[in-house]
Amino acid sequence: MTIHIIKKTLGLVLLSMSTLQLSAQDIIAHQASADKQMKDISTIKAHKIINNTNLNNPATNVYTNWDNASVNSVAGAVPSNFKIDLRGFCMPTPSRVVTSKFGYRWHRQHQGLDIKVYVGDTIRAAFDGKIRVVKYDGNGYGNYVVIRHPNGLETLYGHMSKTLVRPDQIVKAGQVIGLGGNTGRSTGSHLHFETRLAGKAIDPSLLFDFPNQDIVSDYYIYRGEKIQKEARTSASALASVANDQNNLESALEAAEKKSTTNSRRNTASRKVAQNKSKSKSKSYTVKKGDTLYSIAKKNGMSVKELCKKNGIKQSAKIRAGQTLKC
Repeated sequence: MTIHIIKKTLGLVLLSMSTLQLSAQDIIAHQASADKQMKDISTIKAHKIINNTNLNNPATNVYTNWDNASVNSVAGAVPSNFKIDLRGFCMPTPSRVVTSKFGYRWHRQHQGLDIKVYVGDTIRAAFDGKIRVVKYDGNGYGNYVVIRHPNGLETLYGHMSKTLVRPDQIVKAGQVIGLGGNTGRSTGSHLHFETRLAGKAIDPSLLFDFPNQDIVSDYYIYRGEKIQKEARTSASALASVANDQNNLESALEAAEKKSTTNSRRNTASRKVAQNKSKSKSKSYTVKKGDTLYSIAKKNGMSVKELCKKNGIKQSAKIRAGQTLKC
């Protein structure tokens, strides 16, 4: 009887412990789920706050005006080492093919990337923002859209067959803004995509990796083109000065050599002229007993030369008192 009671009591204790353990695990599991849910909710809220910041008047820390006139109708200043937040992005197109890169092309600067798309392909906004320009440029971008974003960037989408937004409209990252096309100055259907900061074009490949359909990093640090340009200008100026110095030294050396050469030539010319003058003014009066041979020998010349100067034949007879040119 006693043993039975002990067994029953022990069983109840074990059952209670098991129930308590299961209940504790459920509480922990439920709490973990709640914590994760709250974290997700907080992240979503923070993301929305970030994306909705200044969408009505985006990037006031960079721009001092809002103008729907054209791509270049911007006013503002960019501080050096400006940090651009690239999170919350959307690739403008799923195409991975870059047909033309940023840089010098066809005797002018190509300000963006050309991405292969077909007429009618969907083109999307890269970030949340506000539509600044929707226009048609027959000699350039064709149908194009410019969006200003809170992170300071302006993105441009060109050569579209159709635009689906209007100026001053607020758009979200990934929202359709137009359709791929071949309008304007274009040799085939593609998307011309630019990234600009206060009117200065930045190579989009430094921000967007189209082949891998991703951004290069979460942030891009803009180092300040003005500083870099000044540095390049200074280096260029020094190189120019050095080049001018080398050119000057080379010119002086060449002038000195030329002067020396001319001096030598002038000296030689004077000597020749003097010799010619002497030669022209020299004459000889024939003495008794002289012959053409003896006269030629005395004056360091041949009989032939002597006769030629005087216009006589070698068989000619000379007489005393006759003057000959030597």
